[in-house]
Amino acid sequence: MEQAKHTPMMQQYLGLKARHPDMLLFYRMGDFYELFFADAEKAARLLDITLTKRGQSAGQPIPMAGVPFHAMEGYLARLVRLGESVAICEQIGDPAASKGPVERAVTRIVTPGTLTDAALLDDKTESLLLAVCCERQHAGLAWLNLANGELRALECAVDALPAQFERLHPAEVLMPDGLRSEPTGFEHARGAAVRRLPDWHFDAAAAAHLLAEHFGTRDLAAFLPEDAGISEGFALGLGAAGALFQYAHATQRQALVHVTALKVETAGEYLRLDAATRRNLEISETLRGEPAPTLLSLLDGCATSMGSRWLRHCLHHPLADQQLAAARHEAVGELLEMGSGGGAGDSNALHDGLRQVSDIERITARIALKSARPRDFSALRDSLAALAGLREALAAANAPLLLDARRQLATPGDVLDLLQRAIRPEPSVVLREGGVINDGYDERLDELRGLQNNCGEFLLALEAREKARTGIGSLKVEFNRVHGFYIEVSHAHVEKIPDDYRRRQTLKNAERYITAELKAFEDKALSANERALALEKQLYEALLDSLAAHVPVLQRIARAVALVDGLNAFADAARRLDYCRPEFQSAPGIGIQGGRHPVVETQVDDFIANDTQLGTTRRMLLVTGPNMGGKSTYMRQVALIVLLAHCGSFVPARAVCIGPVDAIYTRIGASDDLASGRSTFMVEMTEAAAILHGATDKSLVLMDEIGRGTSTFDGMALAYSIARHLIGKNRAFSLFSTHYFELTRLAQDHPECINVHLDAVEHGSRIVFLHAVEEGPASQSYGIQVAALAGMPGGVIRDAKRHLSLLENRELAQRADSHQPDLFAAAQAAPPAEAEPHPALEALRELDPDALSPREALERLYRIKLLAEE
Repeated sequence: MEQAKHTPMMQQYLGLKARHPDMLLFYRMGDFYELFFADAEKAARLLDITLTKRGQSAGQPIPMAGVPFHAMEGYLARLVRLGESVAICEQIGDPAASKGPVERAVTRIVTPGTLTDAALLDDKTESLLLAVCCERQHAGLAWLNLANGELRALECAVDALPAQFERLHPAEVLMPDGLRSEPTGFEHARGAAVRRLPDWHFDAAAAAHLLAEHFGTRDLAAFLPEDAGISEGFALGLGAAGALFQYAHATQRQALVHVTALKVETAGEYLRLDAATRRNLEISETLRGEPAPTLLSLLDGCATSMGSRWLRHCLHHPLADQQLAAARHEAVGELLEMGSGGGAGDSNALHDGLRQVSDIERITARIALKSARPRDFSALRDSLAALAGLREALAAANAPLLLDARRQLATPGDVLDLLQRAIRPEPSVVLREGGVINDGYDERLDELRGLQNNCGEFLLALEAREKARTGIGSLKVEFNRVHGFYIEVSHAHVEKIPDDYRRRQTLKNAERYITAELKAFEDKALSANERALALEKQLYEALLDSLAAHVPVLQRIARAVALVDGLNAFADAARRLDYCRPEFQSAPGIGIQGGRHPVVETQVDDFIANDTQLGTTRRMLLVTGPNMGGKSTYMRQVALIVLLAHCGSFVPARAVCIGPVDAIYTRIGASDDLASGRSTFMVEMTEAAAILHGATDKSLVLMDEIGRGTSTFDGMALAYSIARHLIGKNRAFSLFSTHYFELTRLAQDHPECINVHLDAVEHGSRIVFLHAVEEGPASQSYGIQVAALAGMPGGVIRDAKRHLSLLENRELAQRADSHQPDLFAAAQAAPPAEAEPHPALEALRELDPDALSPREALERLYRIKLLAEE
């Protein structure tokens, strides 16, 4: 009833909006996209644009806001970054034939997880659409990278979801409407837009039928490996993949022809890294959420955005298979030799060649989705022309990975020839402006362009012919906007007019005529521009259809370019930063000589390298030492060296040998999760519990200062029991740092536990950290000295020293009474407590003369004199 009160245009708008209630609707009106009602108010707030009014609804003005059509992409990018989805409505009817509002339809839907447009995407990061389906303690995940057509799925335990969210970092998450609360660990998918779909979208049988029909197969048996270790039928994973695929298809309004397979990830394909480990190792994001300095920012010297994305993926997916990682090492070694003059190739030539290659991966996706723009075609053409140079730069390669990549980089001559013939060297930015299709590609288009560009020449030629035919020397062929083209003859020569001339206009001294030839030219010329644009659009769409058949070839080329660029970045880092090639062994253990932290060493002047030896007789290194002594850095560098080795990179050390590793776990730092009601200590215990439940005898575990968040004895007891569990039950390779010196006695009961420490020396009133790892336990923590370095007031430091002395004396007395020997300190009397300083001396120590005015200094001096007299 209310809708009937609206104008026809608003009725049309409300009908379209009803089909997309949870999206902002951009409604095309002339040169603007308009938004109305709540959409207008929301857009005005998010985009900081003017909110106006148009007409009335139920007696109230209708809010309206708009953005210019030519600036739409910039506004879309801002909305997508804020997690919003937008439905774009265009005019599809002919205004001249429309009696009411011009027919409109939603032609494009933009959501955070389905981006393919270059203006909306970050060049170096993926935008993933993720679907999750849970049942009791199991979960199915499927994710799609629409910008390259990669569709993957897996099944896992619900408690593994935080690690998966942290690894994938999706831009948009789909979940069943029946799953009323967000899944466990969803906070790790920070920034993701959430969309709920009806439960039937996640039906496994319907998903299997849909995907098999898309892939052109009888069933999905070829995509579900028998040894995947998945639940029967892979129902949860298939349900998630089906919902994901339907949603992506609905938003794109196109067949997803570049999605050619479903890849099921299996257990053991990659090293397990939980959410805490990914954060603590600062792989691609610092603990503060910044992009640098991180492992990725250090290593990313890629020439292409495809290589940068491969590198990011590689660092978050270290390979569990040592042979696959070793194959990358071999390729990196060859590329490194090329750069040092040891090979026939030239890595600088390779890097220069890679810089000439545009983002083939994303251009291919836009071709498949029929959304490619003219500059995409020219960029693809120039990139394909550069492949010959890349193959030449890899001519001397012998490593299997590089040989295979070189084969994949073969230039598709038919595609390159088509693009060179069809696309102008510098096409227009948008198709509607014309000037995209090359001259000589289509005779009809050339003729229409000739009519536009050579109209004057045609008229002069026609005039010369008609003068010769009629013998009228004063005959003129001309044009005006009112009457169009005409032949003008003076009255004196009327008797010479040929029979095929038809009178168009009579003037005082002349007659104007038209001929069939001139009429035909007029019809062509006056509509040439419009027809040329229409024909160019047809040719462009036909070109898209032709290139769609070559999508698989272009995808293979893109993958090969990304691999070569990423491996070349590894080689460049090894050259710049003096990395060595790691070796793998079948025997359990980790041996590192002269290991360094890859990021920290670039931030300091003199980094101290350290050795690490873990094996069957050295399963735990119990690390003690002063605060700021380098314990956390030392532990992290071991994990990062192992991670880099399994990614296929060279590592920061003199020599490295690594046995079988299945996971890396870290429990480092202090953080809370107050939004979920978890204190710092609760987070610490939760992460520690996950490690004890998941670590195996092939896992690398880093435990830093466990037990700090509770009382001393509680914390010490927990740390002691956790360390014993790691040694006796998990038997993991562990680096366990602590300030509880009592834990160092573990080495007496467990020969596989070895005490090591990082030392420091006191020089006068200062402390110097040595950062060198030595065997044996540390002597003290130097906590008070570190507090002094942090700028703690002198009075607090002196009071802390006095209180420490009292505590140590009390401890010595208790040990003497109970006849228990002291494990860490010599049996000697504690140093005498410092005498209480005079208040006047205290005041002088805290005085900063440079910060005082003359008057303030005089007043302060009088007060100190009074203190001295007292």
